[in-house]
Amino acid sequence: MRQVFLDTETTGLSADNGDRLIEIGCVEMLHRKLTGNNLHIYVNPGRDSHEEALKVHGLTTEFLSDKPKFAEIAQELLDYLKDAHVVIHNAPFDLGFLNMELARVSLPPVKAVVASITDTLVMAKEMFPGKRNSLDALCDRLEVDNSGRTLHGALLDSELLADVYINLTRGQEALLIDESSGVDGDGHRASVLDLSGFVLPVIQATEQELSAHEVVLTQIDKESKGKTVWRALAT
Repeated sequence: MRQVFLDTETTGLSADNGDRLIEIGCVEMLHRKLTGNNLHIYVNPGRDSHEEALKVHGLTTEFLSDKPKFAEIAQELLDYLKDAHVVIHNAPFDLGFLNMELARVSLPPVKAVVASITDTLVMAKEMFPGKRNSLDALCDRLEVDNSGRTLHGALLDSELLADVYINLTRGQEALLIDESSGVDGDGHRASVLDLSGFVLPVIQATEQELSAHEVVLTQIDKESKGKTVWRALAT
């Protein structure tokens, strides 16, 4: 499976209010192995970055002044993304800018040309509810080295995202098998086992365990002042 990890930098936070793309970074992974076939493009936005955005990415108007306009690189980007499984952290933000730029030059949105889009922020929130799930926070939690990230850069962030994604899905995608080819998520040949005759054992809770469980439920219900869902449904 061909995956592309994508990140962008922009002049500000709102595509609807005139902010523009200034950098696109894409990292390619094939069967969970980085290929080195990456795409990195700086874009002349035709406007200045907001002060706060400039502090994040450090890409000045002067530096971007001789870079191509988005219209000049748009087709190259779509050709690179075609049929890929795209992975983005906080996808609505990046897609909002990409689709705005594509619409400006009468080209289709990203979703129309790629195979799928995965948002690692959504994945992280499901896996680590209630915790900080920024890219930096995930790097710390999953022991991904981000010591070189003094400023945000689209290509570097895409590389970090690829490492984060591998750690988020370790032990999951490695078990996925392409039935047509017998290849697992790491690109290795895999044997297909017939589990149709295997019966999972069912271990029932003991009376003591059920009693202890009821005590815990009662305590939770008491602390919530009788507002627990299971008590309401029971009545």
